[in-house]
Amino acid sequence: MAAKPKHRILVVDDDLSNRECLAALLASYGYEVATAEGGLDAFLQLTQEPPDVIISDLNMPNMSGAELLALVRRGFPHTLLIAMSGAYESGAIPEGVIADAFFAKGQQHPKSLVSTTADLIRASAAPAASS
Repeated sequence: MAAKPKHRILVVDDDLSNRECLAALLASYGYEVATAEGGLDAFLQLTQEPPDVIISDLNMPNMSGAELLALVRRGFPHTLLIAMSGAYESGAIPEGVIADAFFAKGQQHPKSLVSTTADLIRASAAPAASS
């Protein structure tokens, strides 16, 4: 039986503590995780090896997460996008943000981000499996 391929995730957050905690959590579930401290750093990493999923904070200096996610959607349409922020209520993706899911920092348990990530990966693989 072939080994299950690891999915690559890029965590983008200007808060070092949050970035490292989320990266460690996701890695503990078997994901291959890279981090970026801002939108520009993340975009540069994308050009080298696009991840399967980007989890990006929305409120960052220089290039906001919303700007990053919009650029990624145009240039890397198959990359799954999770927006995260503590400034919005949990549940819905904030208006004007291009993302496949939303994680409310400080309002949702971090493990729910793992579930959201796994659900998105599973859902994106389902159409390919039925083709």
